[in-house]
Parts: sequence; structure tokens; C-alpha cells
Amino acid sequence: MLPATSKLCAAISYRHLRNMTGLRRQAAVAISQELSRLASHSPGPSTWIHQVRRRSSLLSSRLEEKPFSEMEMSYIKQGEEALQKSLRILEDQDDWKTETVAGNGDKVLSKVLPDVGKVFRLEVVVDQPLDTVYGELVDNMEQMGDWNPNVKEVRILEKIGKDTVITHEKAATPGNIVGPRDFVSVRCSRRRGSTCVLAGMSTTYGAMPEQEGFIRAENGPTCMVLRPLPGSPSQTRLTWLLSIDLKGWLPKSIINQVLSQTQVDFAKHLRQRLARPVPAAC
Repeated sequence: MLPATSKLCAAISYRHLRNMTGLRRQAAVAISQELSRLASHSPGPSTWIHQVRRRSSLLSSRLEEKPFSEMEMSYIKQGEEALQKSLRILEDQDDWKTETVAGNGDKVLSKVLPDVGKVFRLEVVVDQPLDTVYGELVDNMEQMGDWNPNVKEVRILEKIGKDTVITHEKAATPGNIVGPRDFVSVRCSRRRGSTCVLAGMSTTYGAMPEQEGFIRAENGPTCMVLRPLPGSPSQTRLTWLLSIDLKGWLPKSIINQVLSQTQVDFAKHLRQRLARPVPAAC
């Protein structure tokens, strides 16, 4: 059995055969079977056999996955770029200036970056556990227009893997201070231990060209960071980095006022949404 397995593995080292998914899967199964035979004939289960078998199982499962297209990989990389750039901005604690401090402690800060422009940073504590906040912002993303008056609609255009989505968002225009805007964004989510990061940036998507009656604005890099409040896991610290170019001919003073107020309003309405009674299951 072992020589036959070796020949099968050697075959997939050739480039024209390595692209044949069926042959690669057959090789992974053969390796797993041979390792099982070796383990059964040894005095005791060998640690290295278990380790290699585990890696073989991972290989086999990955071969079952649908490969990403070149375009899908491009979107995944854009999402990762937005995440990394956002985190670098947040990690730099220098030169942040206070824009607004609410009576409940919610705070909006800002700073000007040479390659991005003015960015805004919301710091709040929400009286809900992290999983609840994450579920509302990610799993229920398309429902945001139901509770956030600054958002008219969020629609997922495409899902890529389990962490990346392409979305189309229409901004509401309360008070008509800013005319109708829409965005096409790539968004990604990552969980690192007890920290969740939701990042995004503007992108282009062939199936969603500019819409009549809307100015196509741009955002990003932008992200939200969710962490349990130290010593109080039933509360979540939320940091929202906001970077938006609304386009059009708007005075900077109006843009700054709108964006900082948008963040304050977001925190208020998110709390109201999370505090609503949850319907009982039937």
C-alpha cells in the first residue's frame, strides 16, 4: 500500500496533475488510510501519526471547498487591507482631538491624516455582551435601516466565504442637510480571541453602478472594534473609526458636524435597538 500511496503523491507534484481536484482528494484519502494502517500495527499510537493525520484531514476538507475566483480574491484582499489600515490608525494614540462628549460618557474624537483626511473615532460602552452586539451589527446587517435613522437601506450584494461581503448602502437624509448618498463597500469581519473587528472600504461592483438620484460617496478605511469591558463581560466597549468622503460641494464645517453627530446618533439608536424586548420563540 505504501509504494502505491507514494506514487499517487508523486503524481500530484506535476503541475498539470496538481490542478485535478479529484486526484488531490484521492491522494489525501490514501494518505489517511495508510496512516491508520501504520498506527494499528505500531505498539502504541504514535504522536506524529496523529499530527500528520490531522493535517491530512484538514487538507482533504480544504480540497472540498470551492476555490475563489480572481475577482473574489481581490475583494478579500481589499477587506483585509481596510482592516489592517484601520487598526494602524487606531493604534496611534497621538494627536486625537475631542469633538463631542455626551452626558453618558460617549465620546467622538478626530484627527487629520495626510493620506486619508479627517477621520472620526467614537468610543462608547454598550450594556450588552459582545455576542449580542456582534450579532446585531453583522448577522442582522440588512436590518440596520429599521433602527438607524441615518441609514435608509443596507443590502448584501454578494457573500465571499464566511468573512467577506459586498454591500450597497443608501444613507438617509434627515433635515436635508446632506443630499442623497449611497455607497458600495467591501466588508470583512475577524475575531481574534475576545476581540471582534468589522472593517470596510469603498469598492466597485459591476452589478451596482451609480444610481439615479444619488451621489456615490466613498468610505474607508473604516472599522468597528468590539471588546468585552474588563471586569464586566456583560458590557461591550465599541470603537468606531469613520472615514467618509461625501463628494459634492459641501463646506467642511457642515461635513464635520454631520459625521460627528452621525456617530453620536448611532450609539443612541444601537442601545435602543438592543434594549428592545426579544420576541418569544414559538
